[in-house]
Amino acid sequence: MAQTLTYDGAEPSRINKWLGQSGVCSRREADALIADGLVSIDGVVVTDAGRKIEAGQTLTLSDRAETALAAGVTIVMHKPVGYVSGQPEPGKIPAVRLLTGANRLGDGAVPAKNESLPPIGRLDEDSRGLLLLSSDGVVAKAVIGPESKLDKEYLVEVRGPVTEKKLTMLRHGLELDGRKLKPARVTQMEPQRLRFVLTEGRNRQIRRMCDLVDLRVTDLLRIRIGPIKLDGLPEGKWRVLTPDERAALIG
Repeated sequence: MAQTLTYDGAEPSRINKWLGQSGVCSRREADALIADGLVSIDGVVVTDAGRKIEAGQTLTLSDRAETALAAGVTIVMHKPVGYVSGQPEPGKIPAVRLLTGANRLGDGAVPAKNESLPPIGRLDEDSRGLLLLSSDGVVAKAVIGPESKLDKEYLVEVRGPVTEKKLTMLRHGLELDGRKLKPARVTQMEPQRLRFVLTEGRNRQIRRMCDLVDLRVTDLLRIRIGPIKLDGLPEGKWRVLTPDERAALIG
């Protein structure tokens, strides 16, 4: 079904920029849709990639545009320790190696070996749990885009004394790479088990946060990304993201 959106901005905006900010698609995808003649304004097909939309004008994405945007695939995986999320260095094993028919749960085609499925929010080699791999630009922007508000939840085992002072420092006040971290929700579930909920994803953030308060991470499990939960997905297994889950992510 064709999608229509009415622009209500105060100033004219480039179509690709507005569609990107609205979460409809990435700017690159918008440019491709325009090039294919799949975007119109007030009933007139847009042919200029630099075209701006003005207040009160209605943009329509054709049925073919909607089909193209939904054509990307997103994989939900339970990544084990020992696998890297993205392109590996020599000697490292990429998580995409697990995308076999034997490891699949439910329906969905096994991605081709040469299919590009970058990680949507990395999970380091020493960590395990929920990992999203996707060729869907809309999903990628919803999860890791600069305006994303999705939080991520982790269960973390630590070594060292856990005190209220350390918990307070983990929740707010720490800096990494000279920049203050956003507030984190950190709760103590068991003597050596913590629950982290973050709204950002700096490189090895939780491990480095714990290092700053003299705690050593011995196990890190990501159990949720926004509305998507690991639930009972066994370690090393994967499944295809459902249409309802995609809608929840980009909603």
